[in-house]
Amino acid sequence: MKTKKVTYTGRTLLLKRIVRFLMRVVFRITIEGAEHVPVEGGIIVASNHMSRWDIPLLMLTPNRLDLTGLVTDKYLEYPFIRWFINAVGGIWLDRTRADFTAFRAAIEAMDAGQALGIAPEGTRSDTGGLIKGKPGTILLAIKAQVPVVPVALIGTEAVAQNWWKRPRLKMRFGAPFVLPPLTRENRNEDLQTSTDEMMCRIAALLPERYRGVYTDHPRLKELLKKR
Repeated sequence: MKTKKVTYTGRTLLLKRIVRFLMRVVFRITIEGAEHVPVEGGIIVASNHMSRWDIPLLMLTPNRLDLTGLVTDKYLEYPFIRWFINAVGGIWLDRTRADFTAFRAAIEAMDAGQALGIAPEGTRSDTGGLIKGKPGTILLAIKAQVPVVPVALIGTEAVAQNWWKRPRLKMRFGAPFVLPPLTRENRNEDLQTSTDEMMCRIAALLPERYRGVYTDHPRLKELLKKR
């Protein structure tokens, strides 16, 4: 694991602290499993994705004020969101192609010791349940040689309907895990196995109604039995 420290401008740190403060004012937030988040070194924080509120919620990741993230470039159309993501050092991602520029930027961030927030599903779930994970997160983790910390985000899908009630949001972190390298002979199979492992670890942290396409996955059932 990389341990090189990353430095920020005073404005970026101040903005991140303001976001953390405002999130706790606007929402009732519970964080579980904070002890699983390494205090330094490159890591990937992999979450489910249900709402635009997932991005600011991930900024409350304990121990890691240095967290950056991959954000779809469709949000460039929204001036405030564009300003906010740029101000906190986010990495824009073009989901319509293999975005090697974003991939390199993410690797460089983790090499510098940063935490990288990412939603392996690649897009928001319309139902709240997990949809099939994509392999990009696995490739990043293996290339950067960093552990993955799974996190379940709970409650963000209902913010728009209940914002005036100070909604309850929850972040539940699981233990970090390291993915094995891909073999040349079975690369695609290995990639799918690792993707399923990551998604099932996220699913195991979620209430049953959020587990989506992974509800009946054998690996999820194994993880749940070990709890």
